[in-house]
Amino acid sequence: MMARAFWTTAPLLGELRDEVLPDRAEDQALVRTRATAISRGTERLVFAGRVPESQFAAMGCPLMAGTFPFPVKYGYAAVGLLEDGQRVFVLHPHQDLFLAPAAMCIPVPDGVPDTRAVLAANMETALNIIWDARPIPGERALVIGAGVVGLLVAHLLSRFPGLDLVLCDADPSRAAIAAALGLRFCRPEAAPEDRELIIHASGNPEGLRLALRCAAFEARILEASWFGDALCPLPLGEAFHSRRLSLIATQVGAVSPAMRGRRSYADRLGLALSLLDDERLDALTGTPTRFADLPARMGALLGLEEAPPGAPCPVVIYP
Repeated sequence: MMARAFWTTAPLLGELRDEVLPDRAEDQALVRTRATAISRGTERLVFAGRVPESQFAAMGCPLMAGTFPFPVKYGYAAVGLLEDGQRVFVLHPHQDLFLAPAAMCIPVPDGVPDTRAVLAANMETALNIIWDARPIPGERALVIGAGVVGLLVAHLLSRFPGLDLVLCDADPSRAAIAAALGLRFCRPEAAPEDRELIIHASGNPEGLRLALRCAAFEARILEASWFGDALCPLPLGEAFHSRRLSLIATQVGAVSPAMRGRRSYADRLGLALSLLDDERLDALTGTPTRFADLPARMGALLGLEEAPPGAPCPVVIYP
């Protein structure tokens, strides 16, 4: 069988390549893709060739092909159909037809449409962040960065009783998305102080510096951004020690210690898919791009050529 996949071939360049699928193994499923999502955080670094050599192994996706920096077939948010018609989510790059281990094909709930189900990988990240953060009802919380992960983290935090929650972003257009999710929004200059729990997901060092300024005594700051090969200078000589702040790394590659040994990767992804059964989350996805147009559109969709268009999560649809 013939398939077509999107490959990044050089900085800011990509193309669709034909490939012949190998013979199917007994433990594999054939998936015909219906939609994929683009991660503006991780995939921007890959497309721009900014993955540090020290992180080549850590940045690898389960079913990617090629090697960093180029050429590489990368991506991790595909929704497709099995031969029996069942819809599944798979951590697979942008490709119209592919083979995947059956164990990695997680059923999509009936109430979650394709273009929302592609958020599963981001929701899985947000869920792991919540497990790492261990929110306490009644805390004053701040989420800095209203990208896809930040919005989903704030969405999950809003379910905790008595939590005083604010979502902060420098982009005023994110206020409308926050409102659609029922979240309180502010710009950085109006960010509240004395926050006991802060999630930083802006990908900008200034956002993390803002987190340090807004942290209360003995606050927990969880760093959810991925800076790639960029440096992130911080004022750790100011109130960082006197306020006894905790700066905690959180990353989806390992199940949070809070649930490790009790939930598998498949369990976590299945739970993430179930949490997408909320039509308000459609505010995170924009007008879809056709797979055939992806090479010409990828740079713009990632915001590398101009201001990124529309909603924070670009979606690719397949004929």
